[in-house]
Amino acid sequence: MSKEFDVVVIGAGPGGYVAAIRAAQLGLSAACIEYNSYADPKGEVRLGGTCLNVGCIPSKALLQSSELFEQANHSFVMHGISVESPKMDVGVMMKRKDNIVGQLTTGIRGLFKKNNVTLLSGLGSFAGREDEKWKIAVTRNGATEHVLAKHVIVATGSRARHLPGIEVDNKVICDNEGALAFDGAPKKLGVIGAGVIGLELGSVWKRLGAEVTILEAAPEFLSAADPAITKEAWKTFVAKQKLGIKLGAKIGKVERTDAGVRVEYEHKDEQHVLECDRLIVSVGRIPNTDGLNGESVGLKISERGFIEVDAQGRTNLANVWAVGDVVPGPMLAHKGMEEGVMVAECIAGQNGHVNHDTVPWVIYTHPEIAWVGKTETQLKAEGIEYKAGQIPFAANGRALGQGDTTGFVRMYACAKTDRILGVHVIGNNASELIAEAVVAMEFDACSEDIARICHAHPTLSEVMHEAALACDKRPLHF
Repeated sequence: MSKEFDVVVIGAGPGGYVAAIRAAQLGLSAACIEYNSYADPKGEVRLGGTCLNVGCIPSKALLQSSELFEQANHSFVMHGISVESPKMDVGVMMKRKDNIVGQLTTGIRGLFKKNNVTLLSGLGSFAGREDEKWKIAVTRNGATEHVLAKHVIVATGSRARHLPGIEVDNKVICDNEGALAFDGAPKKLGVIGAGVIGLELGSVWKRLGAEVTILEAAPEFLSAADPAITKEAWKTFVAKQKLGIKLGAKIGKVERTDAGVRVEYEHKDEQHVLECDRLIVSVGRIPNTDGLNGESVGLKISERGFIEVDAQGRTNLANVWAVGDVVPGPMLAHKGMEEGVMVAECIAGQNGHVNHDTVPWVIYTHPEIAWVGKTETQLKAEGIEYKAGQIPFAANGRALGQGDTTGFVRMYACAKTDRILGVHVIGNNASELIAEAVVAMEFDACSEDIARICHAHPTLSEVMHEAALACDKRPLHF
């Protein structure tokens, strides 16, 4: 007899494992299906999806290690700390990264056990209906078992998008997985794509000694960010850090050579050749829907592979839901987690909700970039009257003490109501500072509300406070 559950989640990435845990917390019998081992030495299923295994977590570990190496080489001296010829042991750095990943992925197994979530190892797919329940096939090593579910949550995530004609082997020509497993810093590194992944991984290997050239097809840099942020980021990454970013680059022939990779591309109407030891292809991600067998049961999937859902994650099929990278919207782990909670609560009869307008964006370069809400470009396009306040970290005592004064906080508020419309940060700890803005916007706060809150001194958060004051042209320290 097939096992039966109130909820079966297909996929144990951030959206999936959180959905399963929340469903179990709400008293529902829950199972979660996962098959990807992510090159586990024992061949065991690795939980946590792209984020924990080959995305968010390992990349941040490498970013931190490489940033400390950069500081030892260039920044310690301002503090009176003398370090002669620091060396990076890439093997130790990678082992640390792997240990962090292992700790967190193993932790999810512990959370499943704690919350009575059943883990099913295998590839999950739709196999029809039985007894007014969904029949889900779980296939592993050629064997298939079936489980029944009153509700199904699809959380199969996404994978790296590859370009036609460019064979990714994750040794010399790599996507995000291979780029997180280099055995050493290449002398010359090529990157196709100046998005989040390209900038973060390019930054890691640049700090460790690689000469980095980033080829971006778009004519604009970080077009999704606020124009003021984009301008500051370009100045920092290109002029100061010497990342070789070329916009409007059209990729031609890419081929392996004895020395590495040869990339032909067009830039400013001229033909160029990039010879590099390794190449990272980071041109976005595509949803994992091709193995679901969803078409057989009538699941509505767009031409781009995304599952169509309503505001609460419902698909066109009764009691079938979808969350995370597999549905339209930003491919962000924290967005997927919140959607997982929302759907689990809706299944339990509660009013689950995610405000996608207050989902923060973060780029973990140095300086970090983070924002929430509307950009100035969007405000102008929508004809919204606004006021702006911008304060640099150079005016902040804590930033001066840390020796890192790059960047600023920029806040937009409605000219009529003072309600905060968007907050944009570039600078040290931007990923942490943006949380205050998210809370404020979620509760429809005004810039005056932030201006009236007492912020600890000396802290970087005071720059958020001053930016709110600056919206009414009354900053106190700038």
